[in-house]
Parts: sequence; C-alpha cells; structure tokens
Amino acid sequence: MNIKAVSEKTGVSADTIRYYERIGLIPTVKRNINGVRVFDDEDIRWIEFSRHMRDAGLSIEALIEYISLFKDSDDSTIPARLDILNGQLEDLQHRIDTMQRAVDRLKFKVHNYESHMVPTEKGLREFT
Repeated sequence: MNIKAVSEKTGVSADTIRYYERIGLIPTVKRNINGVRVFDDEDIRWIEFSRHMRDAGLSIEALIEYISLFKDSDDSTIPARLDILNGQLEDLQHRIDTMQRAVDRLKFKVHNYESHMVPTEKGLREFT
C-alpha cells in the first residue's frame, strides 16, 4: 500500500507518517525498487498506535521514550513503560475533570441565564 492509501486509511497525513518514520515512532518502511514506500499491515498498526497515543495526549518525547523502551524487547522495561502510560492517564483524567467542571459551570449559566446572568451582567460597569 502506498503512503496516500495509508494516509486515507489511518487518517494520518502523509507528512506526519514521514515524520513518524524519520523520528523512529514507526519502523523504517520498506521501499520498492523505485524508492517508494510500500506499507504493510504491521506498518499500519504502528501508525495507528502512534496516532492513538498522540490522541491520548502523549507528547512526541514521551512516545519516543516509550518506543525506545519497547525496542529493548526486555521485560525489565515494562514498569517504565507502564509509568509513562499511567502518567499520561493521570494527566488526561485531570484535563477531563477540569473540562467537566467547565461544562458544569457553563450549563448552570445557560439554564439560569435570565435569573442569574442577566441581573449580574446589568450590575457590571460599562466598557469605556
């Protein structure tokens, strides 16, 4: 499969796929005799894994560290890999909690606009 087809299949731009390969987030992709990348199912799984980890908020640096630990193929790196994932899970949960509080505040304002917001806004000084 060529890079355009992989991009369409994964939702990851061709430029991002090339970048992921260049920085080592995905293994080096095989090339045909003309030097064109030829992706297989495993390449696609790596691209999707990287995309999912980025969507979960992992920084490029954290993902590079995770992949580097994984490449060691040594079970002794499992705790370090789990630390990376657990750290990101905590960060993500904190962001979700913060956003949920914001949603709750905004819902309150919407539901109580006339009884709460309008009187409050009328009491504010004018912009000059």
